[in-house]
Amino acid sequence: KHFWKQYGNLITWALIVVLGAVAAWNGYHAWQRNQSVQAAAMFDEVEKVVRSGDLQKAERAFSDMKDRFAKATYTQQAGLLVAKMTYEAGKADIAKSTLSWLAENSADKGYASVARLRLSAVLVETKAYDEALKILGAGISEEFSPLADDRRGDVYDLLGKKTEAKAEYQKAFKAFDEQSEYRRLVVIKLNALGVDPLADSKFAVASGGAK
Repeated sequence: KHFWKQYGNLITWALIVVLGAVAAWNGYHAWQRNQSVQAAAMFDEVEKVVRSGDLQKAERAFSDMKDRFAKATYTQQAGLLVAKMTYEAGKADIAKSTLSWLAENSADKGYASVARLRLSAVLVETKAYDEALKILGAGISEEFSPLADDRRGDVYDLLGKKTEAKAEYQKAFKAFDEQSEYRRLVVIKLNALGVDPLADSKFAVASGGAK
């Protein structure tokens, strides 16, 4: 009785705090699951609308997803679908705004990187070369950096900056896996600029062996 009289209130409050934290934790995860289920249902709706070819409905559905589940993975996926649809429909401005939103707001750096790469392609198509270089200059995750190097090489080549183009293509060549189809395309681009990276690589290996 003496112990409980002295420490009872402290123990009671400690239990309340612990149980409250557990309840809050469980409640938060339940809320997250509910959000994920709702976002998945909305993504299914966007997919159906995109397949049907109804551009206006697709834009409205994606706008609803942005408002309600801006950070959800399904929203990033839906955005990429809608951007592709609008671009193919000849609405480059809507595609650009959608991809720009994804690049700036995606909680997943991988999706943000894909959005930046696709946005740079749209900008190149519309001859907005400086904007394309700017969007490729930051926010690209490491696994996508060779693709960004390659795209920068394309932009510099179109600008007539051959030295810069070679440097970017060579970075991409070194970063891509030897069996990658992209690497073969980079080799073709470098060959067109008078560079044979395969011969240079063999020479570097031979020189290293000679030492």
